[in-house]
Amino acid sequence: MGYTHVELMGIAEHPYDGSWGYQVTGYYAPTSRYGTPEEFKYFVNYMHKKGIGVILDWVPAHFPRDAHGLADFDGQALFEYPDPRKGEHPDWGTKVFNYEKHEVSNFLIANALYWIEQFHVDGLRVDAVASMLYLDYGRKDGEWVANQYGGNQNLEAIEFFRHLNSIVVQRGHGAMVIAEESTAWPLVTHDPKEGGLGFTFKWNMGWMHDFLEYMKLDPYFRKFNHHKMTFGLTYFNSENFILVLSHDEVVHLKCSMINKMPGLFGDKFANLKAGYTFMLGHPGKKLLFMGQDFGQLHEWDEKVSLDWHLTEEDLHSNLQHYVRDLLHIYQKYPALYEADDDWDGFSWINANDGDRSIYSFVRYARNHKKSLLFVCNFTPVARPDYRVGVPKRGNYTLILDNEHGAYKTGEKAPVFKAVKSECDGQPYSVSLPLPAYGTAILRFS
Repeated sequence: MGYTHVELMGIAEHPYDGSWGYQVTGYYAPTSRYGTPEEFKYFVNYMHKKGIGVILDWVPAHFPRDAHGLADFDGQALFEYPDPRKGEHPDWGTKVFNYEKHEVSNFLIANALYWIEQFHVDGLRVDAVASMLYLDYGRKDGEWVANQYGGNQNLEAIEFFRHLNSIVVQRGHGAMVIAEESTAWPLVTHDPKEGGLGFTFKWNMGWMHDFLEYMKLDPYFRKFNHHKMTFGLTYFNSENFILVLSHDEVVHLKCSMINKMPGLFGDKFANLKAGYTFMLGHPGKKLLFMGQDFGQLHEWDEKVSLDWHLTEEDLHSNLQHYVRDLLHIYQKYPALYEADDDWDGFSWINANDGDRSIYSFVRYARNHKKSLLFVCNFTPVARPDYRVGVPKRGNYTLILDNEHGAYKTGEKAPVFKAVKSECDGQPYSVSLPLPAYGTAILRFS
């Protein structure tokens, strides 16, 4: 398929299957559900031999009250804050680690290094970072304690993150630490010496919400919500972002990705192709939850397998092959990943074609070689003579579209010659057919 990494939901030992591994009792134990620690080492090593990195979801934010866990470990609050206004999460019924204690901070940082150094994982995705940073997270007035300056920031948690991320960098294994942080907390991925938290990447939850709200709309109403797809480009370079479509978006009656899409059955697949193409072109790394690349129909359920048999049906198989083509293009063209947090790597061609719900933009590599032009049509209206502005003269070679997928070696890919005719504020333009829900990625130098 062309994926570079797999991310595993919580595999540290946990008592309740329904917590999906996010309420941990055994921080230093890979769960016995899947085998022994040696077998987990084998799994990581096997993935590495296949060129695939392994990222673990890691939970330093809270832990359950189970008697065989850490709560009241020696008969009193040892790992958690003693004051329940700081030491308990009312939403989750769990205990909050006491980051004031050096012993607790050391326990957690040593645990992060345990997974990196003993199991050779390539990264940790830190769960529920916002719940650690804000003292009033999930709490009403009177249910939380302000810090020494009267604010709602958890100063010890901030210091914990800076220490954790500095130590991981100093160890020199190249492991990444990723923040699932859902607010506008500043400088999450900036150096602690500059006042940042030091994370490698931050999940872009704002982009995810805007993207899904737009994609769920009937195409008629998309023209009134055009900004939802452009807003993320106003702040994409403020952090090192990962665009995420995770397990949280395909559970609890939120529908699978394919069933979020509007229209008749075939329209859903065409919509999703357009959405995934836009996602691939948007700056930032990408995360896609399992099954959503072939159009899993039912919501994710930890009790059952994915519906792999769907990959034998035409529409599902076609979507899977299309996503595979997108991922192979991503790996082939540095323009899609080299300058993810830099305006030098991205340029709008037309961000304002709301009436037709079409977006066009260019991605550049640092050397500006093999640049890619993206055009995405989010309506079922075909535009057989669509004209798009381009920045320079020369040939624009179609490398992928929604009907054909990627053009392989030996196939005659369509080539469009730019003419000196101003369009979209650009000095040159090309004319190309854009089908209903049409997508096009064109290469130029």
